[in-house]
Amino acid sequence: MSTSTAGRFVGQSVKRREDPRLVTGHGRYVDDVVLPGMLHCTFVRSDVARGRIVRVDTEAAVALDGVTAVLTAADLNPHAGEMQPTLLLATPGAPLRPLADGDVRFVGEPIVLIIASSRYVAEDAADLVEVEIDTDPAVIDVEHALDEGVPIVHPELGTNLGAEMEFPIAPELEALLAGDNVVRRTFRQHRHTPVPMETRGVVVEYEPSVGELHAWMSTQNPHEAKQAMARVTGVPAHLVRVEGHDVGGGFGQKFFTPREELTVTLAARRLGRTLKWIEDRRENLIASNHARADVAECTFALDADGRLLGTYIDHIEDAGAFPVGATGGAGALVGLLFTGPYKCALASLRTRAVWTNTCGRGAYRGPWMFETVAREQMVDAAARQIGMDPLEWRRRNVIPTAELPYTLPTGLPLDMVSPSETLEQAAEIIGYDAFRAEQRRVFTEEGRLLGIGLGLYVEPSTGMMDPMGTETAVVRVNPNGQVTVALGTGAHGQGIETTMAQVVAEELGIEYDDVTIVQGDSAVTAYGRGTGGSGTAVIAGNSCRNACAVVRAKAIEIAAHVMEAAPDDLEIVDARIAVRGTPTRSVAWSEVARIAHLETARLPEGMEVGLEATATFKAPPFSWSNACHACTVEIDRATGVVSILRYVVSEDCGVMINPMIVEGQVAGGVVQGIGGTLYEHFVYDDDGNPLTTTFMDYLLPTATEVPTIEYGHVETPSPTPGGHKGMGEGGAIGSPPAIFNAVADALALVGAIIDRTPLTPDTILDAIETQA
Repeated sequence: MSTSTAGRFVGQSVKRREDPRLVTGHGRYVDDVVLPGMLHCTFVRSDVARGRIVRVDTEAAVALDGVTAVLTAADLNPHAGEMQPTLLLATPGAPLRPLADGDVRFVGEPIVLIIASSRYVAEDAADLVEVEIDTDPAVIDVEHALDEGVPIVHPELGTNLGAEMEFPIAPELEALLAGDNVVRRTFRQHRHTPVPMETRGVVVEYEPSVGELHAWMSTQNPHEAKQAMARVTGVPAHLVRVEGHDVGGGFGQKFFTPREELTVTLAARRLGRTLKWIEDRRENLIASNHARADVAECTFALDADGRLLGTYIDHIEDAGAFPVGATGGAGALVGLLFTGPYKCALASLRTRAVWTNTCGRGAYRGPWMFETVAREQMVDAAARQIGMDPLEWRRRNVIPTAELPYTLPTGLPLDMVSPSETLEQAAEIIGYDAFRAEQRRVFTEEGRLLGIGLGLYVEPSTGMMDPMGTETAVVRVNPNGQVTVALGTGAHGQGIETTMAQVVAEELGIEYDDVTIVQGDSAVTAYGRGTGGSGTAVIAGNSCRNACAVVRAKAIEIAAHVMEAAPDDLEIVDARIAVRGTPTRSVAWSEVARIAHLETARLPEGMEVGLEATATFKAPPFSWSNACHACTVEIDRATGVVSILRYVVSEDCGVMINPMIVEGQVAGGVVQGIGGTLYEHFVYDDDGNPLTTTFMDYLLPTATEVPTIEYGHVETPSPTPGGHKGMGEGGAIGSPPAIFNAVADALALVGAIIDRTPLTPDTILDAIETQA
């Protein structure tokens, strides 16, 4: 089901050109990089969450044959420059350091870096390092981390409060929140982690004779990595080159340049050697970024008809010890976006980021998604409390298209979205009313527990602060007419090589196969934002479009000169520039390219040689996408196992460049949402010891747990030139509340209440048994 419009290439489900390379084993990932004289690295990590380092004995490791160096904080830390990401240099954050110095602050913190002839030797040497730590009580419980007498995670900061934002409660809202028609709930979302198929890794080559540093990295953002490596090593940025070619998933984990990559880079600079570090899966689980560890107390004030009058959210996010990226950045958006797609006049919020002795928080496919998790669960709780169907509640409160643009009570402008349309489309596809009738019948006749849940949301899909809101494209027409496009993006599964080629071919009127996209190399692309924040289609797509407009105009001017025609009378169709309405008067695109480069005497007087353009697009502060997820489940009353029966997504990401890729992005997000709601849970004990350090304990959904996903599309063009708002990346945002609400809906049949994720068989059975 769709309301799509399509051009010759934009809007078509062109097969991904990346796939033949990737599925036949011809991709080039960071671990495929092998250089002469390359040495291998491994880290000795803390197995204590908090404590004082008493002794580090590296003598036996140094003596092991094949070991080149054993580095501690004393060897590296004094030489390290700034380790914060570029866009966060002016903001306060955790006291980052290459290696633990004097104390450790989470299990997995690196203490020693071993460099050896092979990874095997490095691992053997790591086993020989003796680290003695006096253990101190760890701060693990985010809800009590700010209590009086709780230890301080970072003594340099003097507090466990990493960031805070609060809106004063207006008197009118305060009166509403003290009224009778109020719903209050506390929601907790458990900790999980992005788990990319390819773990992190870096190869760094430093040549002392010329002072050049060349790195290959699994990264979403090669230009940010270049800047970060220059700062930490002191190598001038113009002498640093970062390449990130095929990347096996990132989901936000690889957007910034984390601590270990910077530490290995610094070591390569200090030693003047080529080093490789590839993260193993245990390291990825315990020491890359975690996400989703949030708690919020939510309040809705309603009128007698169930309409939303005011909201308040008191939110806490677990920042861990060393966040990868902004401290509290997600929390601010949780508060600002909490009312989401619903009409509401008054809102207030408080959000806090709290330090704990756990792995640092970082981005994970919609880093602020807790606002939707909490709000959509709150919607169902409110509907149940007042005896209204959750779909009807949403219909009464959703912002209709006729009232756009709409200013959220927190001041954010909402426009070019279709939450009411996607709500109705999802309800229609899943057969909401028919399911309700069947649900009642099978419960009455057979005692079966069926449930249906919805998740409705809006999401800002571009970067809202520099440098995330801009991208530069270089569109170069070669003498044979084929086109090379250089972008600062760093693809990790989005199909950018395909979609951006579609945009360029559409804009220039040439063949899709004649366009090549170059990305992932800081030496051959202009400075760019990388790939993240659901902004590639909007920002990179429009930078391509703008550069193509310049190239197209010049090509038409050349053709007009050759054919002695007026430029306004010409059009480009199927790689030929022709007089509109007289296709026999035409010149081939390739001929124009040849003239521009090789027969320059035929160019109009004064025209520069060549056919290329560079254009930078700066996105507006907000470009919104939206979707509605609908899910039906059945709960086995004997085992508590949840079976997903059907899963529907109706999405609006603006003008779709490639519907197949949009649906692939949505599917990936839904699967991650299923994992985060029903399977994935990173667990610490009270002492800060991680308990889920392998895939035997940290469970991921497989193909057998994923239902067939059904899609609906609505296309509301954005105000940006191409009309794009995203590539469907928001699939991970709507799925957790839809699944949770479906389970809660089924349990409500027996009066059971469930109030937290993950939804394990044990917690579901506990809810049923408690009610019984």
